[in-house]
Amino acid sequence: MFIKRLGIDLGTTYTLVHTPKKGIVINEPSVVAVSVSDRKILAIGNAAKDMFGRTPDSIIAVRPLKDGVIADYKITEAMIRYFINKSLKGFRLFRPEVMVTVPTEISSTERRAVIEATIAAGAKAAYIIKGPVAAAIGADIPIGSATGHMIIDIGGGTTEIAVISLGGIVSSASVKVGGNKFDSCVVDYMRRKYNLAIGERTAEEVKITIGSALFMEDKLSMEIRGRDIASGLPRSIIVTSDDFTEAIQNELEIIVNVAKKVLHQTPPELSADIMDKGVVLSGGSALLRNIDQLFSRTLGVPAYIADDPLLCVAKGLGIALENLDSYKRSIFATK
Repeated sequence: MFIKRLGIDLGTTYTLVHTPKKGIVINEPSVVAVSVSDRKILAIGNAAKDMFGRTPDSIIAVRPLKDGVIADYKITEAMIRYFINKSLKGFRLFRPEVMVTVPTEISSTERRAVIEATIAAGAKAAYIIKGPVAAAIGADIPIGSATGHMIIDIGGGTTEIAVISLGGIVSSASVKVGGNKFDSCVVDYMRRKYNLAIGERTAEEVKITIGSALFMEDKLSMEIRGRDIASGLPRSIIVTSDDFTEAIQNELEIIVNVAKKVLHQTPPELSADIMDKGVVLSGGSALLRNIDQLFSRTLGVPAYIADDPLLCVAKGLGIALENLDSYKRSIFATK
């Protein structure tokens, strides 16, 4: 079966590709390894992620997307081409139509850059859809109804918060805080409190293994290894879930305050709907322990984690692709 349409969830941390009837066919890091001297691309995706923190001076592993938008056009184009080709498995008899997610607060210039990079990478036509809309569709939220639905999508580079009604975004905001920021906060915290230097891969392991958005009565713990800053020698310590929670307190407060701002901007009738239906959490960091309880306590409304929160946007892309004509009102297209 020839693939005529692709959906690409172009994330700061991970890129997912959805094809009709097959579902999610690619889930790889948004990482590219390039040589320093001539900017030649050496590896993309999983192979490049394995090089993070382990490359010689002649090679750097970079994330071409920053805060959900293109930071390096040429490398992003090459990455999109790689994912398109891998999805099609070499069958390139025609150029597919490609739908790509973008942040809610993307500028017209940034939007144009995404479209041009996608077409340059081999797409026949490029469509863009706002991330929270795709996430809401993937979370089975009936966005076409005349009621208000609030979604908080916590990704790797950004957190996007939107109230959706009648298929459109009524109020929204985004903040450059997400899973990557949590990792860097853990790195800084370990250096500051324990005089231990660790890498972001270790910080991510801490987040996944023992991380919690709230302080827990039954603390979790794990051993981590790093470099002692004073002696320069390897050292291991035991860290707890409280260490992680304390490390990311400021970042969580930023997200909560932005969510409150969106609620303040929401019309009263839709606010009543949200109090009744609650807030839906999506994105990879929605998997963080107790994050639903955090939002319930701070916003005063129920909070629910979507099924497969990491895959919500990609699933929403798939549904939008299958019903492309119905969604074109909220999707910008070019050829």
